[in-house]
Amino acid sequence: MSDPGARACTESWRHGCWQRCGFRAELRLHVKPSFSHGERAVRADMSVTLSEGAIEALTKGSNVSNPILQLINIRKIDGGSGPVRFRLMMSDGLHTMSSFMLSTQLNYLAEKNEVAPNCVCLVKRSVTNVLKDGRPVVIILDMEVVKPADQVGGKIGDPTPYVEGQSKAPQPAAPAPSARPLQPQNGGDGPMNRGPSRDFGKKPMSAPNTPSGTSKVVPIASLNPYQSKWTIRARVTNKSAIRTWSNSRGDGKLFSMEIVDESGEIRVTGFNQEVDKFYSLIEQGKVYYISKGSLKIANKQYTSLKNDYEMTLNGESTIIPCDDSQDVPMVQCDFVSIADLEARDKDAIVDVIGVCKSVEDVTRITTKNSREVSKRNIQLMDMSGKTIQVTMWGKEAETFDGTGQPILAIKGARLSDFGGRSLSTLYSSTLMINPDMPEAYKLRGWYDKEGHALDGQSMTEMRGGGGGGPTNWKTLADVKNEHLGHGDKADYFTCIGTIVYMRKENSLYQACSSKDCNKKVVDQQNGMYRCEKCDKEFPDFKYRLMLSANIADFSDNQWVTCFQDSAETLLGQKADYIGQLKDSNEAAFDEIFQHANFNTFVFRNRVKLETYNDESRIKVTVVEAKPVDHKEYSKRLIMNIRKTAAQ
Repeated sequence: MSDPGARACTESWRHGCWQRCGFRAELRLHVKPSFSHGERAVRADMSVTLSEGAIEALTKGSNVSNPILQLINIRKIDGGSGPVRFRLMMSDGLHTMSSFMLSTQLNYLAEKNEVAPNCVCLVKRSVTNVLKDGRPVVIILDMEVVKPADQVGGKIGDPTPYVEGQSKAPQPAAPAPSARPLQPQNGGDGPMNRGPSRDFGKKPMSAPNTPSGTSKVVPIASLNPYQSKWTIRARVTNKSAIRTWSNSRGDGKLFSMEIVDESGEIRVTGFNQEVDKFYSLIEQGKVYYISKGSLKIANKQYTSLKNDYEMTLNGESTIIPCDDSQDVPMVQCDFVSIADLEARDKDAIVDVIGVCKSVEDVTRITTKNSREVSKRNIQLMDMSGKTIQVTMWGKEAETFDGTGQPILAIKGARLSDFGGRSLSTLYSSTLMINPDMPEAYKLRGWYDKEGHALDGQSMTEMRGGGGGGPTNWKTLADVKNEHLGHGDKADYFTCIGTIVYMRKENSLYQACSSKDCNKKVVDQQNGMYRCEKCDKEFPDFKYRLMLSANIADFSDNQWVTCFQDSAETLLGQKADYIGQLKDSNEAAFDEIFQHANFNTFVFRNRVKLETYNDESRIKVTVVEAKPVDHKEYSKRLIMNIRKTAAQ
């Protein structure tokens, strides 16, 4: 502005407004500009309010209610192995300071260019951290752009860099704010209908004290690996069972939990001694003070939490129950519509909510490491009219009750693209039946009024009766002609097959009697049986089936391998009973195999090309076998006929 009279008028008005309002300055420039050579034009109709004095107050940890600041500059900082961070230089019209950082959950504002130099921002929530060298860093947890950069003509006012202990304008006669590092700043109303704030010179609002009174509570969103002393107050939204492991380096155990406060959520894991120390103390749904955990980059493969870090408890960690828990949220979910899952990446971790439209019975399967687990498939439908199959595992599969078509919310399910789209719960997933949340009430009302009449369009390929999961229907000839299993990964297919022959030789073996071990044992000829894997001897054993069978359809036949569950289904008897007959009544043993021939089942199979002694051959393993549901099978045949006729 080249007019000295206008400059003096503006400065005089600013000084008077500062005296009346306490650090709030309003610049209303309606002076017709004149420009000397080389000067840049500033929009004449600009009307913006900045919160003078806010930067000084923020650096001292004082409570500042919704300060309005201008972004002067933004710089991207490479996080190395961690997330990218953005450093900001902000102005309150009086001072500038470059020690502002965007929290990682706000990175999208910079990545999408929603914040750019000269834009005006409302800082809704922030926290001030003090580095080891004493420098303050203001981390912005929530921010809104109230005036884009293209609507602001340039830098507002004539701010100078802030230096602690030096003020550009005289301080009002009010108590100086006490230094409050790690103090969260909570937002209030928006900027448009709010008068000038008088909070900057007042005593800060008190943050919750920890039981020891030695530190203040900080928000989860402000945690990072560079802090050493902090305490959070959070609610446990999910607590896992204790898991154990045993390998060449020794034995161990762990548990994990997910915690949430008003700023965000984070996953916490404890090992060995911390399991003994904290597991019995922690209850899901309760609120705790947690201090001195170690933070590292989160493994996004196993969690859907919106946090770039995860916490590990250590010997210095403390967890203390908190009775004042009313303002701590229960759970944070970012629900994805079932219809939108089509566009999500394979193996994505998502939150979903839907009506449990149908439930299958619990089945037992044997994993690759010979461990038996329970599984249950259900169909979820939401207001998009789409349905998807969800597979539950373990205890959740055994205890789930789908009567009455309840609302089911799942936090942290894994998305698969096998057979269309399907979901699977994880060790870290949280399942909530009829949860107390608005989305559940809205969905219940929709389903009771109109959704119950819809069949729903499945995102998962339809199964025939007993298909055991998402299906890839093939004839046995298709498997060979299409060279299934020849790729880097195994292929899966479902077929209708009739048993032609079963080999009873070597169909049974004596296995370790411990719960999670199915390895073959060695008879010590002294009444004891040794398991090399467990490195122990046992007085008994259990029988396990490993059955080789030939199945056929109208197009071809195929040798398949069946393990415990599928073999028991084909034979119609339990392995222990078959083993007893083999030892005591060979005729009855043979009869079981004879009766199994020429029965027809739905087989879900895994196929992979394997090489042994330089010889390659296709190996087909039955994942699951169930009797044919002829009604469902007929529906599928009719659907295929119609598709063929329409071509």
